[in-house]
Order: sequence, then structure tokens, then C-alpha cells
Amino acid sequence: MNQQESQFDIVDDTREDKQIKKKEKRRVFLGGMTWGFFIGGIFTCLCILSIRGYFYFQNRNALQIPESTEQSTSANENTGTSITEATIQKLKTLESAIDVYYYQEDLDYEAMQNGLFSGLVDSLGDPYSAYYTKEEFEKVTEDNTGVYYGIGAYVSFDADYSMPKIAGIIADTPAEAAGLRENDLITAVGEISTYQMSTDEVVTYIRGEEGTYVDLTIYREGETDYLHFTVERKRVESPTVNSKMIGEVGYIQITQFEEVTVNQFQEAYESLKTQGMKGLVLDLRSNPGGLLSSVIEIARQILPEGLIVYTEDKYGQREEFTCDGANEIDIPLAVLINGNSASASEILAGAVKDYGIGTLVGTTTYGKGVVQNIFGLSDGSAIKLTISNYFTPNGNNIHGIGIEPDVEVELDVDKYYDEGIDTQLEKALEIVNSEIAQ
Repeated sequence: MNQQESQFDIVDDTREDKQIKKKEKRRVFLGGMTWGFFIGGIFTCLCILSIRGYFYFQNRNALQIPESTEQSTSANENTGTSITEATIQKLKTLESAIDVYYYQEDLDYEAMQNGLFSGLVDSLGDPYSAYYTKEEFEKVTEDNTGVYYGIGAYVSFDADYSMPKIAGIIADTPAEAAGLRENDLITAVGEISTYQMSTDEVVTYIRGEEGTYVDLTIYREGETDYLHFTVERKRVESPTVNSKMIGEVGYIQITQFEEVTVNQFQEAYESLKTQGMKGLVLDLRSNPGGLLSSVIEIARQILPEGLIVYTEDKYGQREEFTCDGANEIDIPLAVLINGNSASASEILAGAVKDYGIGTLVGTTTYGKGVVQNIFGLSDGSAIKLTISNYFTPNGNNIHGIGIEPDVEVELDVDKYYDEGIDTQLEKALEIVNSEIAQ
């Protein structure tokens, strides 16, 4: 293999896809625009930008995509392109009809243009390919780092009240220091009401430059009046790794593979070693994936010498990612997985299983065995396309199939929430402790 690992990052597209409201974009897809803007926006690609995902390649070298030329042929099924003179004329006709007959005077032409771009990508029928506006791409890029400037609170949407709420507080952040709590309803950011505001939109208002302040109006159950908080924005690092000792067994949970995850994992791993760890449980349950570069570096901390994963595109071109085996784990290992363990999580779990260095415990994984590439466009927008399949060291493509556990254990939900008993973790600990005793 040629040494190109440092040039690539793979990201998964689970969260970002949820953030893009495809139905809304399909609604505005019929909005027209000029041919010149379309060509300039879609087909002039300057380079692949740095970003994360649920599985995308990031090429830090410049990648040029040839500009399209205007087609002179009429529309037919054999032109090899969706963009013909007939297509352009139809778009102009649709735009004219909207301009003349649509009942609202103020049209959002930018939204119409974005809907057109998005519709082209959506027509592929691929849930992992997407078009990002400049603003969406900036947010995705920021989120993929695991570091941002804000208050340190997770935000979700409360359907009962039709407004956002705080879904969780990161420890040692401005949100915790200010006294914000989980389930606080955010009724306003500054003077702006958040009623029926999406989580993505409210987050853009809450985040900002480091050292600035954001005013939040909060409704908290049990309080007789609204609460007001002024919170300073600071650098927030999302914790992606949690660890502890359970008897003689170390426990490491990885919630997502981001840029910060490698250092967090290494610190946790070394700390557990100093505490006398004799076995390890690695928890990848509900981990949706993330940067390939991160999972590769973590895999190199435990795997033997050989392949970690390889990819193949439609041209048969293969890219390999390997491990030198210098840090192969020498203690009993169990890996927890479930139906929400996807992409980068499956890369690590699949390698552990193929090499037989640990026991997979839980339920069959999600089954995402394809890779996406992010192409940054000249106007700051981007297009994400599925470009290849990936394979485990033994040559298995798990797309649509998933990875079966060595020991299948369902989570007893009632015991978990009522008694705090994690039946899957208990089984993993039983296996590791049994191997330690041998």
C-alpha cells in the first residue's frame, strides 16, 4: 500500500443527514434558476475540504473536477447527462410560471436555487449523498471537529410545546456554571422567540464567538415565572470517550469518532493501565460512526499487524489502511455492539472479529458499508457523494447486513431503566472476567 493514510479522513453521515431537511428542499426543487449559476455552483469544484462524517473521505490535496460545457443536444435518454438544452428551457419555463402566477410576491430565489441543487443529489436515491449550502457545510465542519464555541448544552425539539429544549448538559461548561438544566424549555434567544424553531436554527443563535454572551429565556417545570440566563460562549470540547474501572476490568465507551476522540481514548486507555487493568470492555453501542482517521488511529492501539479496512470504488481502485501491530492488545477484550453501531464503529468491531482478538457482545450492527466523499465548491457549498464500498480485513462488505455478535444478548430495557442493570454489559464483564481467571 502507498502511504496515503494521512491524506484521508472518512466521515459518516448520520447526523448531518438528519440535519438536512430533504422534504423542504424537494418542495422548492422546481424553483428555476439560470444555466450559468447552475454550472458554476455544481460543476466547478476547487477541492475536497476538511470535514467529518458518518463516513466520508477528505482529500487534503486539491482535486479538480472538470467544468461542464453547455449541451447542444435535445433531451433524450441517451445523452449521458441530465442537463440538456431542453432541461434548461424547462427550468426557465417553470421559473417564469412561478414569477407570473405564484400568489406570493416575495420569492426566496436563493432557497429555490438550493432546492434545485439539492434535488439533483436527492434524485440519486442515496440516503448518504447530500448537497450542503455554505451555512450547512460550515456547521457540519464545525460539528465534526468535536470542538465548537458555545455554552455546552445539547438541544432537542419538544413536540409537546413546539419549541427547543435542553436535552443534556456537558460537564464543566458555561451551561452548567450558569445553572441550566436538562429539560429546560428555551422560549427565546435574546429577543427572538423560539416557538416552532428547529434545533439547527436555535443552535446557530446560541453559538457564537468566544467571549461573547447569549441571553436565554427559560421555562422550567415547577417555576412560577420565566427564568433568564446570560451565558458566556466559550470553547467547548464534546466528550466522546468515557471510562472507568469495574473491578479488574477497564471500561471505555466511545460515543462517536471525532478529531478529539483519539487523544481522549489514549488518555483513558493509559489511565486504566496504570490502575491495574487486566481486561477491557470497549462499548461501541449506539455509536453512529465519524472520522475514519480517528477510528484507524484507535484501531492501531489494539489490533495486530495487517489490514484494518480497505475500500474499492466502481473502477476497482483499492485503498488500504493498515496496522503495524506494535500495540496489539494482550489482555482479554469484549466489544459491545447494537443495531445503532454504524460505519466507523463497524470498522473497528469488524476488525476485532476478523482477527479474533476479542468477543463481540450484544446485537447485530447497523450495516453501513459505504464511503462518502465531500467535495467543496467554489461558493462555499459542498456536495457529499457515496464513492465506494469498504471491506473488513477478511474481505466482508457488511452494507445492509451488519456484523453479528459472537454472543447475542438483548438489552433488558425494563431492568436498565427501572433498576439500572445493563444486561449486555454484565455479560461482557462475565466473559472478560472468565478469561482473566484462566
